[in-house]
Amino acid sequence: MVQIRPVIEEGIDRKDLSRIRSRFLQLNQVRLERAGQSLSARQQQVLRLLPLLLHVSHPLLPGYVSAATPAGFGGYEPDPGLIQEAQGLARSFSYRVRTGYDRFSLYSLFLMGSVGSIGHGVQSDMDFWLCHAPELDAAALASLRRKCDALQKWAGSLGAQIHIFLINPEHYVSGARDGVLTSDDCGTTQHYLLLDEFYRTSVWLAGRTPLWWYVPDYEEHRYGEYCAILLEKRFVRREEVVDLGHLAQIPAREFAGAGMWQIYKGIAEPYKSLLKLLLIEVYAGQYPQVDCVSRQFKRALYDNEQDADSLDAYVMLYRQLERYLQQRNEWERLELVRRCFYLKIGIRMGQPGARRRSDWQRNLLWQLVSEWGWTDKQLKNLDRRNQWRVGEVRSERRLLVRELMASYRFLGDWAQRSGSLAGTSARDLAVLGRRLYAAFERKADKIEHINPQISDDMSEPFLTLAEYRVADDEYTHWAFYPGNLRRSELEFHSPLKRMPGLLELLAWAYRNGIVDAASSLTVLTEDGSFSERDLHDVLQRMAQEFPLGGDEVAEQVLLQPARTVHGMLVVNLARDPFPMLVQEDIQIATGQTNPLDFSGRRVNLVRSIDRLSLNSWNELLVQSWEGADALADCLSSLLAETVHPLEPGLRVYSFGRTRAPAIAARVEEVAQQLLQAARQGNVRYLLQLRAGFHVLEWNEGAVDACALPDIQALEAFIADPRHICLPWLLDQQALEGHPLRYLLMQAVPGRIELYFQVQGDSAELYLFDEGNRLFRQRSPFVGESGLLLPWQRFFAALQFRRNARLSSDGDLRPGLDVRYFRIVPAGGARARGIEACQVQVHVAEQFYAVQAIVGSSGALTLYCNGREFSRLDHGEQLYRQVATEILSARRNGERYPCYITDLDLPQEQAAGRLHTVELLQKKYQLESLLNQALQQLAE
Repeated sequence: MVQIRPVIEEGIDRKDLSRIRSRFLQLNQVRLERAGQSLSARQQQVLRLLPLLLHVSHPLLPGYVSAATPAGFGGYEPDPGLIQEAQGLARSFSYRVRTGYDRFSLYSLFLMGSVGSIGHGVQSDMDFWLCHAPELDAAALASLRRKCDALQKWAGSLGAQIHIFLINPEHYVSGARDGVLTSDDCGTTQHYLLLDEFYRTSVWLAGRTPLWWYVPDYEEHRYGEYCAILLEKRFVRREEVVDLGHLAQIPAREFAGAGMWQIYKGIAEPYKSLLKLLLIEVYAGQYPQVDCVSRQFKRALYDNEQDADSLDAYVMLYRQLERYLQQRNEWERLELVRRCFYLKIGIRMGQPGARRRSDWQRNLLWQLVSEWGWTDKQLKNLDRRNQWRVGEVRSERRLLVRELMASYRFLGDWAQRSGSLAGTSARDLAVLGRRLYAAFERKADKIEHINPQISDDMSEPFLTLAEYRVADDEYTHWAFYPGNLRRSELEFHSPLKRMPGLLELLAWAYRNGIVDAASSLTVLTEDGSFSERDLHDVLQRMAQEFPLGGDEVAEQVLLQPARTVHGMLVVNLARDPFPMLVQEDIQIATGQTNPLDFSGRRVNLVRSIDRLSLNSWNELLVQSWEGADALADCLSSLLAETVHPLEPGLRVYSFGRTRAPAIAARVEEVAQQLLQAARQGNVRYLLQLRAGFHVLEWNEGAVDACALPDIQALEAFIADPRHICLPWLLDQQALEGHPLRYLLMQAVPGRIELYFQVQGDSAELYLFDEGNRLFRQRSPFVGESGLLLPWQRFFAALQFRRNARLSSDGDLRPGLDVRYFRIVPAGGARARGIEACQVQVHVAEQFYAVQAIVGSSGALTLYCNGREFSRLDHGEQLYRQVATEILSARRNGERYPCYITDLDLPQEQAAGRLHTVELLQKKYQLESLLNQALQQLAE
């Protein structure tokens, strides 16, 4: 047989067209026979019967829906053996030959993909394209879809995983899609590339043959014109062919979209996807004159190539990639392609006797591996891939990920240069990019997943966990070794993994399946603070809280930022909470059992916190906090995540022999209290650790934290007018016995609250202004009325002045909302609560009015019962003169303290007036100067 090169302008010899059809069908028959040889007997039955079951509708045959379901392929006639086989499924079935008057609703049935090629593996699915008449209405298509679904289910019962895709040829040629078209389809991002795969891999089973067969490769640039001549002049009968389009040009937009899709598929199936991904790179490099493998395949048949091995779909794919990489001198990538190709096939050529078993697939594969120069050692290593351990998997993953990332960069750069990125769905690219990031990108605290379906089992039967601590330092790191080893043996072995944190090492081993329930574990620590039992407990909790597997992350989730969906805290992992007490050989018996302020020594038993969390992108992360502020730092981090709803069931664990349950319960109590409050709204949380305090704020999504060393610093913080008003929430054991505990819990924004605790002949006053800012003062105590009445008069004057500056009648108020409370018990003992009280007004006459006015220049004027005293008149003797005036007005010259009953400052006149607490601080300053002058007169 000779080369066929028809020229349509010179006329087409129908014998040439017949020879072309014959060549395609001869190779098609070889592929069909090879497909049968690689399938089981029951799978072969499915492949044989499927065309007949679609051709007829019989109530007792598999797939029957109704007599109206579209059926029938033009020109299809089953042989008697196939009819007899169908009668084995339904005895009443008898085949009726369909006449030319019958209407055939089905055009063609094709098997596409790796079946029939060397690339067909044991686990490969079978994809079928069922081309139907374009005029079928929605009801007919729905009935046909139900029939196909039923046939898929029937095939599954026979051990054949098949997918039948309905193809409307007119829609397909126009680029419209009625759904996914293969089990590896990415939708609209690849049309021509899918058609390329179809033409080079498809096996025709029934009905019309592709019109593409009859158009020479060199005529594809005018495919439409050429086909029109073939059909109009009846060189090819229209009812004998199906037109699915051409491959003269592949739009640039397909390479970026399809490439991204293959990168995504490579996350789960790297060996299969890398071959297709590299083919896209080859095509993109040839653009716009892309010489597709399918066109090479057609060209070879026109050139009378008859070797089925050379024309094998996957061999031709490999040869294309081989030529490309050899031209670029990229030998390491070529070796990776060969491994992908070998592992995709799944035939183990390194096993004893493998070469003595003779079949076409083994013979062809042996030719290839011999050509590559692979040794028996290489073959055996690849054949045991399912049992590869950490070192081998990590090395292979590095190459696979590097290849995926290199392809990603190539496609991204190429898309930018070609301007094709806009043609691909931005949404699809965002989702695929985030899948890639979540699967492979390294980032802080993330547990790396090293086994993207490289090995089926990486578990180690024996493992040793070893701690290494630097001398005279608390710095520690941990390592896992294969085998059960002694400390003296470690230097002769290489660790599987070293990490600074114990929990991150355990999470890494668990996530990657290196340790499981069957692993025998040995623990070697420096001080015995972590045992084999502790290790088993941690791993058990990890498995309960974070079971492996799960569903693929949904697209809608990937379109949102990653957020934590589940987490657990581990307190004092491999840490003794009493190291200093052990060193001093001290035994503790105490009633002060709060783990955050333990015993009379006031010890914070929380020395470290590790957090293991899973986010919505299925990333596992470990965060660690060390030292005295570990809990506060951990809470700040948790609080920052409440901008996204945090998991409601945060669990806390502590493993060890010393108060572990109590420590875990206390930390969980604090964390749950804070996070629950933050979910409900803005909050300012107070946590006491030993004698110090931590203030954690959550305000409109912003987090702030402040460490305060003692109670004085806390009071200064509460008094600071720069802080915005937020409701206080106190840890249940913070400020025990201190008045501030009850005051902060009672404080209500928008009102003034004055609290006092009597301590002999004096009283401690705590005042909260409208913004919950604290003012504290110690005053002599001669009775509640004598203590509170000056304050009442001052607040009345303050409200009078503020009302005078309001612009609306509706804003006027009769007085400030001021409440008075006594702290009980009196005498300076530990506070147990507060009681509301009232001011006795009938004794007001015995008080002397002292008014202070500060001008905008800062000049101070004091008025005593209306008499004016200023620095202009009295200079440095101002306060002494005022004190003399006050004493002269008192009966018997009593020298009890005086109080300012009215104060006006220039800032009060401004639009942003002073906070009440700032006014009180100025009042206290002036009162101190006056009372100092009174004291000097007394002396």
